[in-house]
Amino acid sequence: MPLEIVPFALGPAQTNAYLVAPAGGREAVVIDPSWDGHIILAAGRERGWRVTSIWLTHAHWDHFGGAGAVADGSDPPPPVALHPDDYPLWRAGGGAAYSGLPHFDPGPEPTVDLAHGQVLHIGEVELEVRHAPGHTRGHVMFYSAAARVMFCGDVIFQMSVGRTDFPQPMAGLTHANHQVLLQSIHREVLSLPDDTRLLPGHGPATTVGQEREFNPFLQE
Repeated sequence: MPLEIVPFALGPAQTNAYLVAPAGGREAVVIDPSWDGHIILAAGRERGWRVTSIWLTHAHWDHFGGAGAVADGSDPPPPVALHPDDYPLWRAGGGAAYSGLPHFDPGPEPTVDLAHGQVLHIGEVELEVRHAPGHTRGHVMFYSAAARVMFCGDVIFQMSVGRTDFPQPMAGLTHANHQVLLQSIHREVLSLPDDTRLLPGHGPATTVGQEREFNPFLQE
């Protein structure tokens, strides 16, 4: 069963959020509700979808800044899924204070622990959780083999990779490491078929094959 994917670029960092539902389905998941959750919910209502879960690739503030509005506008509020290694970062507001951002509503505390190899479902469509540390300690990606798509957060971008040069004390919260990030990319991204679409946390979509051949960070 194919997936319907509605992308958004929202918030101060123009972070990509994705509203995802199985074709013909009525239940949807929000991956990284970056900001302006009411906009995401409105798009779902236009399609007759109900948001049943929030999945976070990681706990930087710009990836869950809209979770509070999504929860407030949903009945019942959807549970939030996050890898436990990123809970300290989430509880620290995702590092927003170190980015000069005022307080924001973080939404419900995560209650669904994500783990590498875990299988999640959107309707009948399966997505595999792939742990890919390096940008943050608990960063994960969501991969659908059937749909040939991976929601990769800030692990890899078109012709670039996730940031690892955070200043202290942000660096202490994220545990970013460039070599660990590259290892994650080679193990969890480049192991996929070249035609797999990569939907990143910032910027345009790309493919595994394009990044394998042209991404300068992967030619080292």
